[in-house]
Amino acid sequence: MTDEQNQSNRAEITREKLLSAALDVFGRYGFDGTSTRQLSEAAGVNLQAIPYYFGGKEGLYVATAEYLVSRIDRHVGGLRQRIGARLMELAAAGEALGEEEARLFLTDMATTMVGLFVSKESEPWARFIIREQMEPTEAFARVYQGLMGPMIEMARLMIGTILQEDPTSEHVRLRTLSFVGNIMIFRVAHAAVLAQMEWQAVGPEQLQTLRSLVAELVGQLQPAKGNTR
Repeated sequence: MTDEQNQSNRAEITREKLLSAALDVFGRYGFDGTSTRQLSEAAGVNLQAIPYYFGGKEGLYVATAEYLVSRIDRHVGGLRQRIGARLMELAAAGEALGEEEARLFLTDMATTMVGLFVSKESEPWARFIIREQMEPTEAFARVYQGLMGPMIEMARLMIGTILQEDPTSEHVRLRTLSFVGNIMIFRVAHAAVLAQMEWQAVGPEQLQTLRSLVAELVGQLQPAKGNTR
């Protein structure tokens, strides 16, 4: 390995350490409550690494949002690609997505997300995102455009198909947000879920219970009586 390759590897390792630490620290204390010294100490790197690699705290904050998107996409990217490919295939054939397939896709999406939401790995992600929900910045725009928006729009298409309604309608948008909220509660209200269910933690048995609930929620989506499209 050449010196240039070694230097590139060291730089990548330093960037990864900073981004990983920043995701946790920014999530706990927010942008204003976090100092560059906190960030460098949490990452175990030199203080000057922040301006060197990211131009400053602001640059690191935005890069952290993009890093968050990439981390979550490792879990859902394959599913997104598979659904996207199927939708393109149908469009090329001049066909519409059917209700049965829409339910299967929506169930796959929701069970994947609930498994991710109750994992230990998602704790710092949730703290970061919740702060951005309360006081959105450019970081929220990166997370929404890179992940949340596309996932919600994909779910909206499935729900519109199931309800036999226009996916762009206000009603379907609201139904989609309500459906997503039923899944997100297992992360944003994790402590309340454990207390209410009298669970010590979410292990394999509890996760299977939640996945069964997700399938039930999808099954409850039904077209309005007399609604034919």
